[in-house]
Amino acid sequence: MTDISARRYARLDANRDLLTRTLRGIEKEGLRVDDHGHLARTPHPVALGSALTNEHITTDYSEALLELITGTHRDIGSLLGELADVHRFVNANLGGELIWNQSMPAALPSEADIPIAWYGKSNTGMLKHVYRRGLAHRYGKTMQCIAGVHYNFSLDDGIWTLLEPPGASEQERRSAGYIGLIRNFTRYSWLLMYLFGAAPALSKDFLRGREHPLQSLDGDTLYLPYATSLRMGDLGYHNPAQAQLKPCYNDLSTFLQRLYAAVTMPWPAYEAIGTKRDGEWIQLNTNVLQIENEYYSSIRPKRATGRCERPITALAERGVQYVEVRCLDIDPFEPVGIAADTARFADAFLLFCATSDSPYFDDAGFCSASAGNFNRVVNEGRRPGLELMRDGASVPLRTWGKELLDRILPYAELLDAAYGGTAYRQAVAAQFGKLDEPQSTPSARLLDELKRSGASFLEYTLRQSRQHADTLLASPLEAGKAARYAEMARVSLADQAAIEAGDTMDFDTYVARYHQALKPPR
Repeated sequence: MTDISARRYARLDANRDLLTRTLRGIEKEGLRVDDHGHLARTPHPVALGSALTNEHITTDYSEALLELITGTHRDIGSLLGELADVHRFVNANLGGELIWNQSMPAALPSEADIPIAWYGKSNTGMLKHVYRRGLAHRYGKTMQCIAGVHYNFSLDDGIWTLLEPPGASEQERRSAGYIGLIRNFTRYSWLLMYLFGAAPALSKDFLRGREHPLQSLDGDTLYLPYATSLRMGDLGYHNPAQAQLKPCYNDLSTFLQRLYAAVTMPWPAYEAIGTKRDGEWIQLNTNVLQIENEYYSSIRPKRATGRCERPITALAERGVQYVEVRCLDIDPFEPVGIAADTARFADAFLLFCATSDSPYFDDAGFCSASAGNFNRVVNEGRRPGLELMRDGASVPLRTWGKELLDRILPYAELLDAAYGGTAYRQAVAAQFGKLDEPQSTPSARLLDELKRSGASFLEYTLRQSRQHADTLLASPLEAGKAARYAEMARVSLADQAAIEAGDTMDFDTYVARYHQALKPPR
């Protein structure tokens, strides 16, 4: 540790009780598929409530792309317990459909036949739907069917007092602390992709005939032999407009100014599309980003927003509240898509990122080193002898990875001291073996399973998804809990109806006011 990190660590050690106030939550996506592994073409099930107003069960891009959302929790056990409960309720109400337990999509219909999520006829619902129409024009519908696990993480405000990030007020110090965490996450997140990436293969139909560097495993399956997560590489959520957007994580103000520029700056290709076709809205505007959430990043600074409040405004006025980690693949070996050890490692890793010295980036440092390391690992992270760039010099991934795990381990021990037991230490210690034996990583295990079984990507994932559904349904929700989820769904449908009945403004005016609500960050 540097002197700064050692001093901060000692303060955390002396105030361990604050660590038990850490909050984490999960948003887990998953496609609905039919019994043959084909994308479901059915509407969002009524039994799950309203995708607009149900806080725990909604949809992402497609009508078939479920998003299951936990509340915030102070410990991993209750967090994953709630995630399992939501999965149990959903599985019991899918009417024979399954949740596809893989990040890369199931068998997809033609682009035109992938259904865009529908949120009802209210202005709020139509804004969400039209935004997704815009995504279809900008990125294609196929890419929008990729799924992942988002891990939300926040530290108690008292932690930032101990860590002493710069700032004249508590809000400024908290925001600076989270931005420093993000800088370190950007430096080291390649390690997450190596340890937990689980998407080295896909069905050939996903590429729609595009040129690609992938190899054939069988008639249906394409892969890269050393890849960890094709989802996070060039086959994922990328396009020329976003490629030129490089928000700075040196301070919140600069980040927000660049994000504001992206949501207000026209982009020629999108101007050519326009906002309406045959009188119907097809995108919210013709700018680099329609709204802030369109910016794709492996981690985001976040702040809860009020109804119709813009994220930029919320962050500028009230500062960063938590971070959202967006690069975790669905774990195909876990019924709920994430293992307890993964969540515990994420906690220790993020605490390490928050506490360790986090020097500012220059543009060259961010672009050529951090982003380059990340991309190299998602595409060839298990390649024997792979080297990454650190401080302008080449270093073996295995060497740097072990050094990072050695640095993260004390933070796992701090969390164990706070919570009791040894679960955090064990979660970090278990990762050393993946550096010595790349075949023990999830990405390698998946490829080995495909080769051993002789099953295609589609066949294997369908079988896994059925097994996971059976596992969850074998221990159904107790009656009272099932009734609460059902009531939550019923109330959400009533809430959506009330929103629709209360609309008095035409949609054009509503969109105009939504854009006007965006103010330049100070």
